[in-house]
Amino acid sequence: MSLLGRKWPAPVAQPMAPFYVAGLVIAYGINSFANVMYTTPEYKNDPRNPVTKGGNSH
Repeated sequence: MSLLGRKWPAPVAQPMAPFYVAGLVIAYGINSFANVMYTTPEYKNDPRNPVTKGGNSH
C-alpha cells in the first residue's frame, strides 16, 4: 500500500520541466554573480569574504 493511498496517473515531470530548467538557470546566474562579487576590489579584503579565508574552520 502506498503512503498517499492512490497513485494518480497525472504527468508531473513533463509539464514542470520548463520551471525546473528556469530554476537551474536562475541558480546558476545567482552563483555566477556571487562569485564575481567576491573578487571585486571593494570586498576583496573584507574579513567576511569566504574566498580569502584559508582552511580555518571557526
